[in-house]
Amino acid sequence: MHLSSLLWQCLLVPGSAALLVNTTSTDSIKRAASTVAFDLMSYYTGNETGGIPGILPQPHFWWQGGGMLMTLIDYWAKTGDSSYNDVVEQALSFQVGVDKDFMPTNQTKNEGNDDQGFWAMAAMLAAETNFQNPPEDQPQWLALAQAVFNEWAFRWDESKCGGGLRWQIFPFNNGFTYKNSIANGCFFNIAARLARFTDNATYAEWANKIWAWEESVKFIDTSYNVYDGASENEECTIIDKLQWSYNAGIFLHGAANMYNYTNGDPLWEERTAGTLNSSRIFFNQNNVMMEQACENVKTCNTDQLSFKAYFTVWLAQTTVLAPFTSSTILPYLSATARAAGAVCNGGASQTQCGFKWTDGANDGSFGIGQQMSALGAIQSAMVAVPGVKVEKAAIPVTVNTGATSKGDPDGGVTGNSMERESFVEMEPPQVKDKVAAAFLTIGILGSVIGGSVFMVLEG
Repeated sequence: MHLSSLLWQCLLVPGSAALLVNTTSTDSIKRAASTVAFDLMSYYTGNETGGIPGILPQPHFWWQGGGMLMTLIDYWAKTGDSSYNDVVEQALSFQVGVDKDFMPTNQTKNEGNDDQGFWAMAAMLAAETNFQNPPEDQPQWLALAQAVFNEWAFRWDESKCGGGLRWQIFPFNNGFTYKNSIANGCFFNIAARLARFTDNATYAEWANKIWAWEESVKFIDTSYNVYDGASENEECTIIDKLQWSYNAGIFLHGAANMYNYTNGDPLWEERTAGTLNSSRIFFNQNNVMMEQACENVKTCNTDQLSFKAYFTVWLAQTTVLAPFTSSTILPYLSATARAAGAVCNGGASQTQCGFKWTDGANDGSFGIGQQMSALGAIQSAMVAVPGVKVEKAAIPVTVNTGATSKGDPDGGVTGNSMERESFVEMEPPQVKDKVAAAFLTIGILGSVIGGSVFMVLEG
């Protein structure tokens, strides 16, 4: 994930009434989510004349466009509001690339495995929710997720650390020698979901393999804490032990999918429960979510401001896939939704949401990541409404339960996509690209807390 330095936007002093989120009422949640979604889309210019579908304004990186689309697909699935579906379909299809694998030519040279992963997870969610399908002559959601999975399997590297995906795809990018939980978490998450969706054991075998590798290098410890990663130069023995909500969430959600796929296998029940238990560090004493590695010290950067969006969505989906988690997760989601709505009272619209939810006051930090996080938090509370069954669209479908998206299990294997990655002598980025990459890496290092080393810079 390309991480940049912090950009806090102080627009207007919060002064209007906050969004009241009544977590016992689906109508209240829908109204609040609609307001937050509208403010989120006010930042998006990809559907305007001269804009590029799927691309967010600077300083946001390409992967966050996929994250936003994933959040909006979940918004439609949980609320039934299709206002943004055409925009989402356009953007998701526009960024697939010539090889139909979410490696568009304008992003490929700087793209990481995790960047590709967030677009693949958006497509996977579209398949799981029967989101409107593209025209038949265009790449389909399931096929896109399968193509990315196949390319990750091709990139699996056992020459260092006994396996794992590297953070970066190409050797000329800083971070190529870093193996981390988010890249491998994307792989694991997609593998687990494809296993459940297609009922194909090959995907399940990969999910087991990836989890086992994460444990073998101690990126997941015996208490199910999920750590960031390590450099392969030391055989992944010097671990950066920062804990991010999206790392915990991506493995929790994948484990819940495997629990569901295996009809409650005790091993996957233990892994799901253990990862959920270790995730308590992301909630304060009032059950309100926080990005504990950076939020209280105000060092969260542009990327990190959006992590809570994905974590809340994955928590909600976990309750559907592994219902035994509900007694723990639902209080988190209810308290967090109310707290997030309470700070949606600022910015130009006077309904934009601050980032910090634990204090009950708007912190004056507004932007795309903040809106995404608040939207994820509020809409996820739909699964916590007492006495109300989860709406049909929120339950992930499979090929056996009415899925409409078409697949291609051989996607990403043929054509130029594999040849593209077989040549080490591929033309490197231009000087301007190298400068940008170096700047981003410096931004990463500057955001590290407590003296831990995020990655080793290559020459």
